[in-house]
Amino acid sequence: MPDDTVELEARLEEAESFEPPESFVAQANVADEEIYDEFEENWPECWERAADLLDWEEDYDTVLDDSNAPFYEWFTGGSLNASANCLDRHLDERGDEPAIEWIGELGDTRTYTYEALHREVNEFAAALREQGVKEDDVVTLYMPMVPELPIAMLACARIGAPHSVVFAGFSADALATRMNSADSEHLVTCDGYYRRGDPLQHKEKADEGLSGVDHDVESVVVVDRLGDEYDHPMENGELDYADLVAEQEGAEVEPVSRDAEDMLFLMYTSGTTGQPKGVKHTTAGYLSYAAWTTQSVLDVKPEDTYWCSADIGWITGHSYIVYGPLALGTTSVMYEGTPDYPDRDRLWEIVEEYAVDQLYTAPTAIRAFMKWGSRYPERHDLSSLRLLGTVGEPINPRAWKWYYKHIGQEECPIVDTWWQTETGGMMVTTLPGIGTMKPGSAGPPLPGIDAKVVDTTGEEVGAGRAGYLTVDKPWPGMLRTLYNNDERFIAEYWQEYSDTDSDEWVYFPEDGAKLDEDGYITVLGRVDDVLNVSGHRLGTMEIESAIVGVEGVAESAVVGGHHDVKGEAVYAYVITEEGYDGGDDLYDRIVEGVEDAIGPIARPEEIVFTPELPKTRSGKIMRRLLEDIANEEELGDTSTLRNPEVVEDIQEKVQE
Repeated sequence: MPDDTVELEARLEEAESFEPPESFVAQANVADEEIYDEFEENWPECWERAADLLDWEEDYDTVLDDSNAPFYEWFTGGSLNASANCLDRHLDERGDEPAIEWIGELGDTRTYTYEALHREVNEFAAALREQGVKEDDVVTLYMPMVPELPIAMLACARIGAPHSVVFAGFSADALATRMNSADSEHLVTCDGYYRRGDPLQHKEKADEGLSGVDHDVESVVVVDRLGDEYDHPMENGELDYADLVAEQEGAEVEPVSRDAEDMLFLMYTSGTTGQPKGVKHTTAGYLSYAAWTTQSVLDVKPEDTYWCSADIGWITGHSYIVYGPLALGTTSVMYEGTPDYPDRDRLWEIVEEYAVDQLYTAPTAIRAFMKWGSRYPERHDLSSLRLLGTVGEPINPRAWKWYYKHIGQEECPIVDTWWQTETGGMMVTTLPGIGTMKPGSAGPPLPGIDAKVVDTTGEEVGAGRAGYLTVDKPWPGMLRTLYNNDERFIAEYWQEYSDTDSDEWVYFPEDGAKLDEDGYITVLGRVDDVLNVSGHRLGTMEIESAIVGVEGVAESAVVGGHHDVKGEAVYAYVITEEGYDGGDDLYDRIVEGVEDAIGPIARPEEIVFTPELPKTRSGKIMRRLLEDIANEEELGDTSTLRNPEVVEDIQEKVQE
């Protein structure tokens, strides 16, 4: 939460700017800058533009009902079905065109046309009903990146059963916690999947999680990904996915008409109390916003082949692999594997083979690509790419420019998008057919989004100053509440800056940000990711950005360590680029780079060179463990890491 006595300091250098190519502007879905004024002058009716991207069974009466703020309701009186919007309405014109192009880690592929996807979604929807799944029952999906995951999501939506996807990399305890919280009596899971060519057993983890569920589980469906070679026991009445679908061959399920505000899915996200929060997204507002941002920001057209490299276990995969692209009738690429298996050019191989038009990926991946070197993308023809995007965390200017030059050939606009699980879709970014790009800065708020940067009193800060990001007006994709916990919903998102006496509600995402003279917002990371060095609040992102700006550095993670004088000191963990080592010369250049960019107050107390950083299976750096090492404390849980062995290696380096 904001500190009442000191402000968040940001000293990021002003970035260069880049204009979108004229050839891109000429074909862009949105190319008229007057859209910003139109949305402001016609708010909230401006969001009819998003609603018009969907097919409605019953037209809505009101765009926004704010009579019970902050429990806003969108498109009230309307009804529709998300599965029908993603499938049925495309059959006449797109039935024979690919909806999903799936690439397995071992090189196996599957293509689902809209007709084929529609058929299997119907068959599995009929199977779920046969197993007793009713409208409004929450179905938990504990699955990796296999096509049966979006099939199950759309089958649930078809019969009006909200889904709750649990990331396959999460532990058995995480599965049990989420099923208990959602009162979920139905599970769809998988026998296993592949990582770096090796099979990973997943069902054992699912079985362990089920043992921790505190209520009766009515059905468990298991997808066979590994084949007969890795047989898995089917116990306690568990059902085979393929058998169920075969039994329902040719079945057609009439899409259930859902009220605009009926729940489409739950997505659990981390909470400040340690207990995961069940974020509730509804059918019309979420789907319309996902479709509108996919069309406007990612410039997706039906004839495109579009690739978001996220995992569907996260909100990015929900919005920008499944619901947004399929609502627009485009081809969405799904990849099971990692970007460096069997070689470090795997992503570029896929881009070339499938002639990908848009690539939406994470800064973590881009920093890895930088470390590996440009020779890998140079092996492939990437000329099909029209647009690049980043998601998940702020991207530093150096990584942005590498992406722009070596992947986009300086011809592709880059959309650096800020948003959250709770927002449902992008909130702060440039519109690629309109906006000037500034490396390291996400951009202005999207049309219709009233995002501001404020100080601790809620007053807007001036250009060049840092503060805290807030959103003053509701938007269609927003979460409606936390599942069965309205009080926590208000406390965590609305209480900090809202004036409840006058019914003026302000959404606070708990991110620090900086505003420039053009109204562009640079997101500095979570308020939690702030160091207080001698009374100065320093965003870890700006320090990391300064370090990665030094030649020879590929990636960096900065944490705070206890200091008798400063209170907190800067500890930096650094991965070098190929051809560089962590000698005294690089150490000194990093210190000099940080002092030049930020000032002596940010000088690292310690720089630890390491070949890897501890990362979760989704690619996020586990800074908590790095803090434990810096402070010589007992290490926390490493079970969620994809590379737990690196923690001990880093610890030994520090102790040396």
